[in-house]
Amino acid sequence: MTLTPIKTPLVAKKMFPNYIWDMPSTSKVLYLTFDDGPIPKITNWVLDTLKEYNAKATFFCIGNNIEKHPEIFQNIIDDGHRIGNHTRNHVKGWKTKTKDYLKDISEAETIMRNQIQSSKIVNQKSLSTSLFRPPYGQITPKQGKKLIALGYEIIMWDVLSFDWGKNVSKETCLSNVTSKATSGSIIVFHDSMKASKNMQYTLPKVLEVFSKKGYSFKAL
Repeated sequence: MTLTPIKTPLVAKKMFPNYIWDMPSTSKVLYLTFDDGPIPKITNWVLDTLKEYNAKATFFCIGNNIEKHPEIFQNIIDDGHRIGNHTRNHVKGWKTKTKDYLKDISEAETIMRNQIQSSKIVNQKSLSTSLFRPPYGQITPKQGKKLIALGYEIIMWDVLSFDWGKNVSKETCLSNVTSKATSGSIIVFHDSMKASKNMQYTLPKVLEVFSKKGYSFKAL
């Protein structure tokens, strides 16, 4: 059982004001994010699904997965989505020394930069490697301060889909998003095998439900 709330409480956002939790907006916009990819089949399925709704998103990629599947990482870039750093080895900040944590993030950034050097995409914002999301949401104040000093924007979330939860049904996963997301929400999904069953059920329905309500889906 997890004590993590579906929607991040305002008090948590105020405790860490230097992190980005949502993107307040007067227009109907949602910010879909996908962690832990890229991986075969799942990531490309996400890309195809987003394309059906002319939706853009942000993918927080693991360095090791980029190394294993550079062609899928390139597909993300080619489709005009934004990329973010999710460390090289999906390390837990609370259990990792700051210097080791920063090293792992730096290695992931190098992998990302090496991969995009040959990209012909002219949208430099989509190729920026300045976005960072800590795996498991675990990051110490010292780690956060160091990363911000290095120019990173630390992206947290407003709504968790809990698509990875083994005891979370696909219907509950869908309800988590549709009942909690509001304009400007940053929503967390995972393009991973662990989350695939719930995510593949939920994502198309979220896109359909909110599209009918007049929402658009943008990258950060």
